[in-house]
Amino acid sequence: MSENLTQPINLPQALRISRIQVENSSTKTFVLDGAVEAAPGQFVMVWLPGLEDKPFSLAGADPITLTVAAVGPFSRALHQLKVGDWLWVRGPLGRGYDLPPAAPNEPILLIGGGYGVAPLLFLARRALAGGYHVSAIIGARSEPDLILTREFEALDVSLWLTTEDGSLGQKGRVTDAVSLALAETPGKPKAVCACGPTGMLLAVAAHCAAENIPVQLGWEAHMRCGIGLCGSCEVGPGWLTCLDGPVFPFNPLKTSPLDVPYSG
Repeated sequence: MSENLTQPINLPQALRISRIQVENSSTKTFVLDGAVEAAPGQFVMVWLPGLEDKPFSLAGADPITLTVAAVGPFSRALHQLKVGDWLWVRGPLGRGYDLPPAAPNEPILLIGGGYGVAPLLFLARRALAGGYHVSAIIGARSEPDLILTREFEALDVSLWLTTEDGSLGQKGRVTDAVSLALAETPGKPKAVCACGPTGMLLAVAAHCAAENIPVQLGWEAHMRCGIGLCGSCEVGPGWLTCLDGPVFPFNPLKTSPLDVPYSG
Protein backbone atom coordinates (compact mmCIF):
# COMPACT_ATOMS: atom_id res chain seq x y z
CA MET A 1 0.00 0.00 0.00
CA SER A 2 1.42 3.41 -0.94
CA GLU A 3 2.07 5.80 1.92
CA ASN A 4 0.13 8.72 0.45
CA LEU A 5 -3.48 8.74 1.62
CA THR A 6 -6.48 9.76 -0.43
CA GLN A 7 -7.10 13.53 -0.29
CA PRO A 8 -10.43 15.39 -0.61
CA ILE A 9 -11.37 15.61 -4.27
CA ASN A 10 -11.28 19.45 -4.24
CA LEU A 11 -7.66 19.51 -3.08
CA PRO A 12 -4.93 18.29 -5.44
CA GLN A 13 -2.18 16.00 -4.23
CA ALA A 14 1.40 16.82 -5.16
CA LEU A 15 2.93 13.52 -6.23
CA ARG A 16 6.26 12.49 -7.65
CA ILE A 17 6.66 10.32 -10.73
CA SER A 18 8.18 7.02 -9.60
CA ARG A 19 8.32 5.20 -12.94
CA ILE A 20 7.78 5.93 -16.64
CA GLN A 21 7.12 3.25 -19.23
CA VAL A 22 7.16 3.97 -22.97
CA GLU A 23 4.18 2.26 -24.64
CA ASN A 24 4.79 3.43 -28.22
CA SER A 25 6.11 6.47 -30.10
CA SER A 26 3.36 8.74 -28.73
CA THR A 27 2.23 7.11 -25.47
CA LYS A 28 3.78 6.77 -22.03
CA THR A 29 2.57 5.31 -18.75
CA PHE A 30 3.33 7.31 -15.60
CA VAL A 31 3.34 5.59 -12.21
CA LEU A 32 3.06 8.03 -9.28
CA ASP A 33 4.03 7.70 -5.63
CA GLY A 34 0.47 7.94 -4.32
CA ALA A 35 -2.80 6.05 -4.24
CA VAL A 36 -6.52 6.77 -4.40
CA GLU A 37 -9.57 4.71 -3.58
CA ALA A 38 -11.21 4.55 -6.99
CA ALA A 39 -13.36 2.41 -9.24
CA PRO A 40 -12.12 1.47 -12.71
CA GLY A 41 -13.45 4.02 -15.17
CA GLN A 42 -13.08 6.99 -12.84
CA PHE A 43 -10.63 9.76 -13.74
CA VAL A 44 -8.38 12.34 -12.15
CA MET A 45 -7.59 15.95 -13.07
CA VAL A 46 -3.84 16.50 -13.48
CA TRP A 47 -2.18 19.93 -13.24
CA LEU A 48 1.23 21.30 -14.15
CA PRO A 49 2.36 24.87 -13.31
CA GLY A 50 1.51 27.30 -16.09
CA LEU A 51 -1.00 24.95 -17.75
CA GLU A 52 -4.70 24.15 -17.32
CA ASP A 53 -5.46 20.87 -15.59
CA LYS A 54 -6.58 17.98 -17.79
CA PRO A 55 -8.56 14.77 -17.16
CA PHE A 56 -6.99 11.32 -17.45
CA SER A 57 -8.53 7.91 -16.83
CA LEU A 58 -6.91 5.77 -14.18
CA ALA A 59 -5.01 2.75 -15.48
CA GLY A 60 -4.41 1.89 -11.82
CA ALA A 61 -5.22 3.35 -8.41
CA ASP A 62 -2.59 1.92 -6.07
CA PRO A 63 -0.23 3.29 -7.16
CA ILE A 64 -1.90 5.95 -9.32
CA THR A 65 -1.12 5.01 -12.92
CA LEU A 66 -1.85 7.15 -15.98
CA THR A 67 -1.37 6.15 -19.62
CA VAL A 68 -1.07 9.35 -21.66
CA ALA A 69 -0.74 10.01 -25.40
CA ALA A 70 1.08 13.18 -26.45
CA VAL A 71 -1.70 14.83 -28.45
CA GLY A 72 -1.80 18.41 -27.11
CA PRO A 73 0.20 21.04 -25.20
CA PHE A 74 -0.49 19.55 -21.77
CA SER A 75 0.21 15.94 -22.65
CA ARG A 76 3.34 16.92 -24.58
CA ALA A 77 4.56 18.82 -21.50
CA LEU A 78 3.79 15.76 -19.40
CA HIS A 79 5.88 13.63 -21.74
CA GLN A 80 8.89 15.88 -21.05
CA LEU A 81 8.86 15.04 -17.34
CA LYS A 82 11.24 12.54 -15.77
CA VAL A 83 11.22 10.21 -12.79
CA GLY A 84 11.25 12.31 -9.63
CA ASP A 85 9.35 15.24 -11.16
CA TRP A 86 6.10 16.47 -9.60
CA LEU A 87 2.48 16.26 -10.77
CA TRP A 88 -0.61 17.65 -9.05
CA VAL A 89 -3.56 15.24 -9.06
CA ARG A 90 -7.18 15.86 -8.04
CA GLY A 91 -9.68 13.03 -7.76
CA PRO A 92 -10.93 10.41 -8.27
CA LEU A 93 -13.89 11.90 -10.09
CA GLY A 94 -16.94 10.67 -11.98
CA ARG A 95 -18.68 7.31 -12.05
CA GLY A 96 -16.80 4.15 -12.91
CA TYR A 97 -17.73 0.64 -13.99
CA ASP A 98 -20.05 -1.25 -11.66
CA LEU A 99 -18.81 -4.75 -10.86
CA PRO A 100 -21.46 -6.59 -8.85
CA PRO A 101 -20.43 -9.73 -6.97
CA ALA A 102 -19.70 -12.56 -9.40
CA ALA A 103 -20.43 -16.25 -9.28
CA PRO A 104 -17.19 -18.26 -9.69
CA ASN A 105 -15.80 -17.70 -13.21
CA GLU A 106 -18.81 -15.63 -14.27
CA PRO A 107 -17.88 -14.12 -17.67
CA ILE A 108 -17.39 -10.45 -18.45
CA LEU A 109 -16.25 -8.98 -21.77
CA LEU A 110 -14.07 -5.85 -22.01
CA ILE A 111 -13.72 -3.92 -25.30
CA GLY A 112 -11.12 -1.19 -25.68
CA GLY A 113 -10.30 0.94 -28.70
CA GLY A 114 -7.24 3.18 -28.91
CA TYR A 115 -6.51 4.99 -25.66
CA GLY A 116 -9.70 3.54 -24.15
CA VAL A 117 -7.67 0.45 -23.26
CA ALA A 118 -6.10 2.16 -20.21
CA PRO A 119 -9.07 2.11 -17.78
CA LEU A 120 -9.93 -1.43 -18.93
CA LEU A 121 -6.60 -2.73 -17.64
CA PHE A 122 -7.59 -1.43 -14.20
CA LEU A 123 -11.02 -3.02 -14.68
CA ALA A 124 -9.57 -6.37 -15.80
CA ARG A 125 -7.43 -6.62 -12.67
CA ARG A 126 -10.35 -5.69 -10.43
CA ALA A 127 -12.66 -8.18 -12.20
CA LEU A 128 -10.14 -11.02 -11.89
CA ALA A 129 -9.76 -10.27 -8.19
CA GLY A 130 -13.55 -10.47 -7.91
CA GLY A 131 -13.69 -13.98 -9.40
CA TYR A 132 -14.79 -13.10 -12.94
CA HIS A 133 -13.68 -14.91 -16.10
CA VAL A 134 -12.40 -11.98 -18.16
CA SER A 135 -12.38 -11.79 -21.95
CA ALA A 136 -10.97 -8.70 -23.64
CA ILE A 137 -10.79 -7.23 -27.13
CA ILE A 138 -8.13 -4.56 -27.76
CA GLY A 139 -7.93 -2.69 -31.03
CA ALA A 140 -6.08 0.11 -32.79
CA ARG A 141 -5.29 1.34 -36.29
CA SER A 142 -2.07 -0.67 -36.57
CA GLU A 143 0.32 -2.76 -34.47
CA PRO A 144 2.45 0.22 -33.28
CA ASP A 145 -0.71 1.96 -32.02
CA LEU A 146 -1.72 -0.88 -29.71
CA ILE A 147 -1.06 -0.15 -26.03
CA LEU A 148 -0.87 -2.22 -22.85
CA THR A 149 -1.02 -5.53 -24.71
CA ARG A 150 1.87 -6.95 -22.66
CA GLU A 151 0.04 -6.12 -19.45
CA PHE A 152 -3.12 -7.85 -20.67
CA GLU A 153 -1.16 -10.86 -21.92
CA ALA A 154 0.35 -11.21 -18.44
CA LEU A 155 -3.13 -11.55 -16.95
CA ASP A 156 -5.33 -14.64 -16.89
CA VAL A 157 -7.69 -13.33 -19.58
CA SER A 158 -8.93 -14.50 -22.97
CA LEU A 159 -7.53 -11.85 -25.31
CA TRP A 160 -8.33 -10.84 -28.90
CA LEU A 161 -6.28 -8.20 -30.74
CA THR A 162 -7.52 -6.29 -33.78
CA THR A 163 -5.87 -3.79 -36.10
CA GLU A 164 -7.57 -1.91 -38.89
CA ASP A 165 -4.70 -2.62 -41.30
CA GLY A 166 -4.30 -6.27 -40.27
CA SER A 167 -0.72 -5.78 -39.06
CA LEU A 168 -1.46 -7.77 -35.88
CA GLY A 169 -4.37 -9.95 -34.80
CA GLN A 170 -7.68 -9.88 -36.62
CA LYS A 171 -8.00 -7.32 -39.39
CA GLY A 172 -10.75 -4.79 -38.75
CA ARG A 173 -12.19 -2.84 -35.85
CA VAL A 174 -12.72 -4.13 -32.33
CA THR A 175 -16.43 -4.44 -33.04
CA ASP A 176 -15.66 -6.95 -35.79
CA ALA A 177 -14.37 -9.35 -33.11
CA VAL A 178 -17.34 -9.05 -30.73
CA SER A 179 -19.33 -11.93 -32.22
CA LEU A 180 -16.27 -14.21 -32.11
CA ALA A 181 -15.49 -13.28 -28.52
CA LEU A 182 -19.09 -13.82 -27.43
CA ALA A 183 -19.19 -17.22 -29.19
CA GLU A 184 -16.02 -18.34 -27.39
CA THR A 185 -16.96 -16.89 -23.99
CA PRO A 186 -18.10 -19.60 -21.55
CA GLY A 187 -21.68 -18.42 -21.02
CA LYS A 188 -23.48 -15.13 -21.49
CA PRO A 189 -21.41 -12.24 -20.11
CA LYS A 190 -22.59 -10.55 -16.95
CA ALA A 191 -21.83 -7.34 -18.81
CA VAL A 192 -19.92 -5.90 -21.72
CA CYS A 193 -17.73 -2.99 -20.61
CA ALA A 194 -16.34 -0.76 -23.37
CA CYS A 195 -14.21 2.35 -23.62
CA GLY A 196 -13.14 4.15 -26.78
CA PRO A 197 -14.28 6.45 -29.57
CA THR A 198 -17.95 7.38 -29.87
CA GLY A 199 -18.54 5.35 -33.03
CA MET A 200 -17.14 2.24 -31.38
CA LEU A 201 -19.30 2.72 -28.29
CA LEU A 202 -22.47 3.14 -30.36
CA ALA A 203 -21.69 -0.05 -32.31
CA VAL A 204 -21.05 -1.97 -29.08
CA ALA A 205 -24.28 -0.63 -27.55
CA ALA A 206 -26.29 -1.71 -30.61
CA HIS A 207 -24.73 -5.18 -30.59
CA CYS A 208 -25.43 -5.66 -26.89
CA ALA A 209 -29.02 -4.46 -27.31
CA ALA A 210 -29.55 -7.07 -30.02
CA GLU A 211 -28.03 -9.80 -27.83
CA ASN A 212 -29.82 -8.56 -24.66
CA ILE A 213 -26.52 -8.20 -22.80
CA PRO A 214 -26.06 -5.43 -20.20
CA VAL A 215 -23.56 -2.83 -21.37
CA GLN A 216 -21.44 -0.21 -19.64
CA LEU A 217 -19.93 2.48 -21.86
CA GLY A 218 -16.88 4.53 -20.86
CA TRP A 219 -17.40 7.83 -22.66
CA GLU A 220 -14.68 10.16 -23.91
CA ALA A 221 -15.41 13.90 -23.87
CA HIS A 222 -13.64 17.22 -23.46
CA MET A 223 -13.70 18.17 -19.77
CA ARG A 224 -12.61 21.40 -18.10
CA CYS A 225 -13.76 21.48 -14.48
CA GLY A 226 -14.32 17.76 -13.84
CA ILE A 227 -17.12 18.39 -11.30
CA GLY A 228 -20.17 19.31 -13.41
CA LEU A 229 -19.97 23.11 -13.25
CA CYS A 230 -18.87 24.25 -16.70
CA GLY A 231 -21.04 22.00 -18.88
CA SER A 232 -18.29 21.54 -21.49
CA CYS A 233 -18.58 17.75 -21.42
CA GLU A 234 -22.32 17.44 -22.06
CA VAL A 235 -23.19 14.32 -24.01
CA GLY A 236 -26.65 13.36 -25.15
CA PRO A 237 -29.81 15.03 -23.83
CA GLY A 238 -28.61 16.55 -20.56
CA TRP A 239 -25.90 14.15 -19.39
CA LEU A 240 -22.55 15.47 -18.14
CA THR A 241 -19.71 13.06 -18.79
CA CYS A 242 -17.69 14.18 -15.77
CA LEU A 243 -20.56 13.94 -13.30
CA ASP A 244 -23.05 11.36 -14.62
CA GLY A 245 -20.28 9.34 -16.31
CA PRO A 246 -17.75 8.79 -17.73
CA VAL A 247 -19.27 5.31 -17.50
CA PHE A 248 -22.94 4.99 -18.48
CA PRO A 249 -24.89 1.71 -18.17
CA PHE A 250 -26.88 2.77 -21.26
CA ASN A 251 -26.45 4.82 -24.41
CA PRO A 252 -26.54 8.46 -23.22
CA LEU A 253 -27.16 9.73 -26.77
CA LYS A 254 -30.53 7.98 -26.84
CA THR A 255 -31.57 8.17 -23.19
CA SER A 256 -32.88 11.17 -21.30
CA PRO A 257 -31.99 11.77 -17.63
CA LEU A 258 -35.73 11.71 -16.99
CA ASP A 259 -35.82 8.08 -18.14
CA VAL A 260 -33.16 6.84 -15.72
CA PRO A 261 -33.48 7.09 -11.92
CA TYR A 262 -30.63 9.22 -10.60
CA SER A 263 -28.91 7.78 -7.56
CA GLY A 264 -26.27 10.47 -6.96
